[in-house]
Amino acid sequence: MLERPYLLTLCLLVLAFVFSVALGAVFIPPGTALRIAANRILSLGFTENWPEYFETILVEIRLPHAILVALTGAALAGSGATYQGLFRNPLADPYLIGVASGAGLGAVFFMALPWMGQFLIPAGAFLGALGTVMVVYSLARVGKMVPLTTLILAGVAVGSFTTAMTSFLMLRSNRQLQHALSFLLGGSPVAGWDPVRIALPYSAVGFGLLLLTGHALNVLQFGEEQAQQLGLPVERVKFFIIIASSLTAAAAVSFSGVIGFIGLIVPHLVRMLWGGDYRQLIPLSMLGGGCTLLAADILARVILAPQSLPVGIVTALFGAPFFLWILRRAKQEVFW
Repeated sequence: MLERPYLLTLCLLVLAFVFSVALGAVFIPPGTALRIAANRILSLGFTENWPEYFETILVEIRLPHAILVALTGAALAGSGATYQGLFRNPLADPYLIGVASGAGLGAVFFMALPWMGQFLIPAGAFLGALGTVMVVYSLARVGKMVPLTTLILAGVAVGSFTTAMTSFLMLRSNRQLQHALSFLLGGSPVAGWDPVRIALPYSAVGFGLLLLTGHALNVLQFGEEQAQQLGLPVERVKFFIIIASSLTAAAAVSFSGVIGFIGLIVPHLVRMLWGGDYRQLIPLSMLGGGCTLLAADILARVILAPQSLPVGIVTALFGAPFFLWILRRAKQEVFW
């Protein structure tokens, strides 16, 4: 039987998913949406008493979009929880060492190439994200060790460089400026089932790797020196955590664009509600991240319907005040 926190977050995720496929410029009643999905996926044979375009909108557009959004939210929140545990800082997020800036550079570079197809943009974003992380890790390495402070500083430096290169490419390629801005604000470059089929294996591998880090992250909370004395191979564990988190975040960013604050606020909320045991914090953050991003995506589609906003704008509008509240709370705790 599921424990209460898992049951609650799972129910919220299912509820957000149902409303995500139901709401939009064309409203599809949730009951009808469930019957259509049951007919197409489970072949249950419900009477088809709905307009044909309902089925087209649901199956070809909203259902894959909702799945991709949920995967993205789960990946960002899970990666954020892992980074916060690694750096022992609740203000860390999945983009701390350059995943977002590298993905942006890779995507915009591919957009600037006239012979590149739209579907290759996520490949460029994925390569750019992982390439940036590997460069940062190499620069931060000191002998056989990778000090976390050096890793952050290298991430800031490389991130600034890749952001500058992204801006340069955008200025040089006015033809793709709108697409590039949409991606950098959390707009998916492609739609349909193909992104889901490609992103799902990467996300599944990433989720599995993140779940394996729970015990090690708990030990790292005592400090690296104490963790080493307790028998944890600290440097190997840090490398594994960085690769797992970066792979998961890169897969999410590649297909959904750069979406901020989910990896910051969701793990923090989960920690406040259910404690800091990373064996529980990471899976709950994944479920909560999927739910939160689905809710933000619903707002992005209905605020200016029938026009849809990039979901990154919505997460920034709500996430920035929350970030300031976390910062104020942290300052008060240090002061007292």
